[in-house]
Amino acid sequence: MTGKRRRSYEAGHRAKFLVVVDDTPECDRAIYFASRRAARTGVSVIMVCVVPPADFQHWLGVGDVMRAEAEEEANERLEQAAARVRQIAGIEPERVVRFGTKAEEILSLIEEDEDIALLVLAAGTGSEGPGPLVSMLASRAAATFPVPVAIVPGHLADEEIDALA
Repeated sequence: MTGKRRRSYEAGHRAKFLVVVDDTPECDRAIYFASRRAARTGVSVIMVCVVPPADFQHWLGVGDVMRAEAEEEANERLEQAAARVRQIAGIEPERVVRFGTKAEEILSLIEEDEDIALLVLAAGTGSEGPGPLVSMLASRAAATFPVPVAIVPGHLADEEIDALA
């Protein structure tokens, strides 16, 4: 067994679907699927927005200002996503902002929160491929990932997701 034991369905716990919130067009597909599925199965939604490490550290204090601005932007993005979850499913999602590389922070959050039962991602539809997280999970990491991963095709319409979720 790898990582922390999942406790999502034990007494005193409630399963969570984790959605990564970012500025990609397909992000809404993951939010929509997770929200619809959570509402139908009685679980909750947790959303994470990961702020990448700052590259600029020449003057003392500038890095702190940049970090604060990035955190504010992440919180705004999460609030917009939370409004979407409320609209779709009538549930209030949990929101988390993390600082670091996306893959590492997602793994860290899953390790810390033993109620996360599913990671929901959406595949990109552009010519550059399905996206870095989906590519990573579809290759080497899938066999050792700590929770199941649902990859929603980015081209699906709401009605198509409704039929699946």
